[in-house]
Amino acid sequence: MKKNNVEEGSRVQLTPGEKVFSVFNYIFLGLIALICLYPMLYVAFASFSNSNRLMSHTGLLMWPVGFSTASYEMVFSNPMIISGYTNTLFVLFFSLIFQLTLTSLGAYFLSRRNVMFRKPIMLLITFTMFFSGGMIPTYLNMKDLHLTGTLWGLIIPFMISTYNMIILRTSFESIPESLIEAARIDGASHLKVLTSVVLPLSKAILAVMVLYYGVGVWNGWFWASAILRERSMYPLQLVLREILLQNSTANMTGGTAIGDAESVAATVKYATIIVATLPILCVYPFLQKYFAAGVMVGAVKE
Repeated sequence: MKKNNVEEGSRVQLTPGEKVFSVFNYIFLGLIALICLYPMLYVAFASFSNSNRLMSHTGLLMWPVGFSTASYEMVFSNPMIISGYTNTLFVLFFSLIFQLTLTSLGAYFLSRRNVMFRKPIMLLITFTMFFSGGMIPTYLNMKDLHLTGTLWGLIIPFMISTYNMIILRTSFESIPESLIEAARIDGASHLKVLTSVVLPLSKAILAVMVLYYGVGVWNGWFWASAILRERSMYPLQLVLREILLQNSTANMTGGTAIGDAESVAATVKYATIIVATLPILCVYPFLQKYFAAGVMVGAVKE
C-alpha cells in the first residue's frame, strides 16, 4: 500500500491546460506523420491493386483495389530488374569496402596531433571540400583512365568523401589519448592501434558512415547515366529512372492489349518503386539505433 502511494505521489500532475495541449500536440503530430506516410502507403497499395480498377478509382487509396500481384510478377520477369540488383549490389559491396577503409585511414592520420603538416593538410582538405565540390571526377578523366563503360567507374572515383572523413576524424579525436599511448607503449603499430583500439570504440560512427555511403551508392544514378552505355550494366536506380521517365514499361507489358497497357504500366511503375526502395528501408531501422549516438560523437569536448 505504501509503495502504491509513493508511486502515485511521484507522478507528475498535469493542469487542464497542459492536458489539452498534450492532446492537441498528439493529434497534430499524428496528422503530420500520416501526411508524410501516406504517399508511401499509396505507392504500396497501388502496386498490389488491379490495374483496371486502380485507373477507375477516385479519391484516397486506403487499401489495395482488387488485390493482385501481377505487377510484381511482371517486374521480376524483367531481366533488367535482376541485372540492376546485381550491378547495384556489386557496386555497393566494393564501394563500402574501399570507402570505409580509406576514410578510416585518412581520419586516423588527421586525428593524430603530432602529424607533420597536419594543419596545411586540413586547410587543403577544407578548400577541396568547399570550393571544388569534393574533387568530382569528369568524363574526360574517366575516359583517360579507361573507366567509362565499366562498373569500376562507379566505385573508384568515389572511394572517399572529404565531408565524411572530417566527421570520422572528429570522432577519433574524442577517443582518450591515454588508450592510444598505452597501445603504442606496448609496441602496437599505428595500423594495429587503428584496428584494435580506435575502430572498436567507434562502432556508432562507423554505422553512420555505412548509412551515409550506402544510401549514396544505392540512390546514385546520374554518374551511371554519364559513363554507362550498355543497359546490362545499369544499376537499379538507373533502371528505375528508365522505367519511370522513358516509358520502358512497354517492354514489360508486351503481351497486354493496347487498351490496358496504360493501366498496367501504372501498377508496374509502383511495383518497381517498391522493389527499388524496400531493401534500403529495411536496413535503415537496424542502423537507426547507432545514428543518433554516432552523429553526436565528438560534438561535446570535456
